[in-house]
Amino acid sequence: MATGFFHDERCLWHGGGNYAQMAPVGGLVQPIAGGGGLPENPETKRRLVNLLRVTGLMAELEERTAPPLTREDLLRVHPADYLDAFAAASEAGGGELGLRAPFGPGGYEIAALSAGLVADAVEAVLAGDMANAYALSRPPGHHCLPDRPNGFCLLANIALAIERARARDQCARVAVLDWDVHHGNGTEAIFLDDPDILTVSIHQERNYPLDTGGFDVRGAHGTNLNVPLPPGAGHRTYLAAMERLVLPAIRAHAPEIIIVACGLDAAVIDPLGRMLATAETFRMMTSQVMDLADDICDGRVMLAHEGGYSEVYVPFCAHGVVATMARSATIAADPFADTFTKRQPGPAFDAFAEGQLAQIAEALRG
Repeated sequence: MATGFFHDERCLWHGGGNYAQMAPVGGLVQPIAGGGGLPENPETKRRLVNLLRVTGLMAELEERTAPPLTREDLLRVHPADYLDAFAAASEAGGGELGLRAPFGPGGYEIAALSAGLVADAVEAVLAGDMANAYALSRPPGHHCLPDRPNGFCLLANIALAIERARARDQCARVAVLDWDVHHGNGTEAIFLDDPDILTVSIHQERNYPLDTGGFDVRGAHGTNLNVPLPPGAGHRTYLAAMERLVLPAIRAHAPEIIIVACGLDAAVIDPLGRMLATAETFRMMTSQVMDLADDICDGRVMLAHEGGYSEVYVPFCAHGVVATMARSATIAADPFADTFTKRQPGPAFDAFAEGQLAQIAEALRG
């Protein structure tokens, strides 16, 4: 079976409001030359697709699109009044209903399509049609609450995919691993007290949102795990967090599928993160997840694209992830590998990060 790659050009037509990075234009905030806006833009995704084609990796994948999720699908997570307000604003030309989550004309339909890519990718893996799958979803979803869009996220893509799969009796137990640099607060909030859905988030401590992501938040059944890492955490710390905390938690949960919220904004040169992960970090974390999935859930793994805002570097990080999923020898050599490896934290930081991981492990044992 092939690795699936779900994408649709229409998702790249999603447009936001008049922002300069994270600040609305106005007052002393000048517009960005060339019509720039929010860091969440289509170029990182479009350049990834281009790179997959140029290296030849795309020819090894099974490309698919998907239909948008239906209103019935969306109502499993989002209340009708939010969907109605979103659809009406979309029809009227766009707007902003939450925090840093603007949209333009047709935003509702594009968000439903993005969620549809994730849902169909999950279904294809659960049905055994594909070995595993990557959904290039845009807009992203992991910050979205049931009734409030947040942080570029308009619909809760992964949560919607899980609920559709459960409604169709395709699965019962799921593990969601979020390695976006920002805390996966939306997914956490939706499943916090659900004993069958394990949510795990590795993120930069107190980046976004500021008031969520603490390792003390476990949920009613202990099925939520937050691993907040200090700014500057690099390759070794991410792999240690996976080995010591994340993988054992997923193994203990015994899911039928592992879904990864694949944000690539923990990379060295991302404008919204202060971490030092590299393309090799993401490749190796993917390999860790695949090895675990082979052992506990017949290899069922699905990755949904979330953050990542370096137009130059995101494609190389994602290419390494997808090539690893496809068990392919086709590579896109990281042009920054040498300099980024030299800039990894030294022994003093490693000791500091080790102390934080030990603190989280002790809290879990308590």
